[in-house]
Amino acid sequence: MFDHPSFDGHESVHMFEDKASGLKAIIAVHSTALGPAAGGCRMWNYATGEEALRDALRLSKGMSFKNAMAGLPLGGGKSVIWGNSKTDKSPALFEAFGRAIQSLNGKYYTAEDVGISTRDMEIVATQTKYVAGLDQGEAASGDPSPITALGVYRGIKASAKRAFGSDDLSGRRIAVQGVGHVGGYLCDHLAEEGAELIIADIDEALLKEVSERTGAKIVATDEIYDQHVDIFSPNALGAVINPETLPRLKARVVAGGANNQLSIAEMDVALRDRGILYAPDYVINGGGIINVAAEISGAYSRNWVMGKLNVLIETLEEVLDEALKQNAPINEVAEQIARTRIANAKSA
Repeated sequence: MFDHPSFDGHESVHMFEDKASGLKAIIAVHSTALGPAAGGCRMWNYATGEEALRDALRLSKGMSFKNAMAGLPLGGGKSVIWGNSKTDKSPALFEAFGRAIQSLNGKYYTAEDVGISTRDMEIVATQTKYVAGLDQGEAASGDPSPITALGVYRGIKASAKRAFGSDDLSGRRIAVQGVGHVGGYLCDHLAEEGAELIIADIDEALLKEVSERTGAKIVATDEIYDQHVDIFSPNALGAVINPETLPRLKARVVAGGANNQLSIAEMDVALRDRGILYAPDYVINGGGIINVAAEISGAYSRNWVMGKLNVLIETLEEVLDEALKQNAPINEVAEQIARTRIANAKSA
């Protein structure tokens, strides 16, 4: 564990198995310096347990940075369930997962992520109170994806302004990788402004649905990297910016809602060297966790969420401007700010 390349001084990592329900889950708590760790649960059919562990470690660290950059009183954590989200779900599995959450006594709050729905979280909530993203309840906020997508949309506009001199997306060619919860809502925002969309996803039915309502062109999943576009927007899984894909990109901006978009830290420098402006994922996609934070507080306020989202976009703009001023890798600038905020909270 301590030698794992994705281990980053995590406070704790918990593994749970429930043979009766088939649950195999990992909960990684990166930091509670700013508050209880918060981050969604992802259900994915990983090839190996090591792959699931790597995802949990990387995602939980990203949540620490995301919550710090969003100015939230929350630390960073993440959970993953090893399984097929289309065939392996059951009430018993999510009840067992809820008991696992409860065993941490409030150190970690969960919510939806890839492969998980609000209905799944309602089952989890029968076993623990440390769950958010619910449709029902006094402070229920529902699916956080629409707020995430709104933040990504606004972040794309802020990035475009710095790359092209204008935040007007009308006529801009944008490749959107992944049109699920966040990507689908994002396409609606972009199409409404008049952007020309090219989309890819493994779900063909979803692709058709999004294409019909936005006029987007559909391409094969591997072809999305080769499109001649202004902006490349990753909104599926992570590590999509890597040594194999980067040389294929024609875009001048990379900005999307996916977590851990850079496969390795060196991709940050490589993007800068290729003249590509990169919006750090844990800054631009913080809208969802802001929504969740409002629910965790026990008194959900739409106005508070929108105010925090405004501050988040201002933070993104400050990061972009500082990196461009220094000609520094953008992710490096953002990470330094996030780590400083966490370190200050820990010392305090």
